[in-house]
Amino acid sequence: MAVGQLMIFGAFFRAFGQIGDRRFRRVVWLGVGLSLALLAGVYALFILVIQSFAPDAIVLPWIGEVQGVQGLLEWASVPLMLILSVFLMVPVASAFAGMFLETVVDAVEERHYPHLPRATPMGFGDTLVASANFLGLVVAVNVGALFLLPFAGPAFPLVFWAMNGWLLGREYFTLVAQRRLGLPAARALRRKHGFTLWAAGTLMAAPLSVPLVNLVVPVLGVATFTHIFHRMARQG
Repeated sequence: MAVGQLMIFGAFFRAFGQIGDRRFRRVVWLGVGLSLALLAGVYALFILVIQSFAPDAIVLPWIGEVQGVQGLLEWASVPLMLILSVFLMVPVASAFAGMFLETVVDAVEERHYPHLPRATPMGFGDTLVASANFLGLVVAVNVGALFLLPFAGPAFPLVFWAMNGWLLGREYFTLVAQRRLGLPAARALRRKHGFTLWAAGTLMAAPLSVPLVNLVVPVLGVATFTHIFHRMARQG
């Protein structure tokens, strides 16, 4: 256990030491921009549904006709989207960061593992499919976490971190490892070190609750799991 903790924190601090890399910054801004665009699109679709299906007036017992229902729903949707963005913005940014994984991993390997031959890059189609699968998983996990909110009470942050930690550890490690091992071997190595990867993912998930800091988590996560992969690959 202690060895695993040392590996995780060592990998994290090595990744953090490279945070000023221009390629890291580029991926951060791309992920944030695409995530904001997606959330804006979802909000626009939500408004369109309200305008298309919600009546502008309803008749209530004892009260009579009430006007302006559409406008009320549109205004109510604003705080709803703000609440959802807290839970979905960063996970969605994590999924989009997977689309630019090659950039981050190449930056880490060029600096820390220059002796290695260049890895086989994932094709654009494979990257797109992997990112879409990750996006679906991350949204499903975080929507599930929202449903647990009334039952978890004060323990909800721990539930949120644990669920996202499992997801981040599972997906980021697989995406990094399959570049050099292929998907079957990457999955086998992931299963062998499952608990350590979950712990590392939880370390990444905890800062998701901190505004601004959480925007760099996807890039730090990819970089951290790159270091972890190379350590585990040497150990076998």
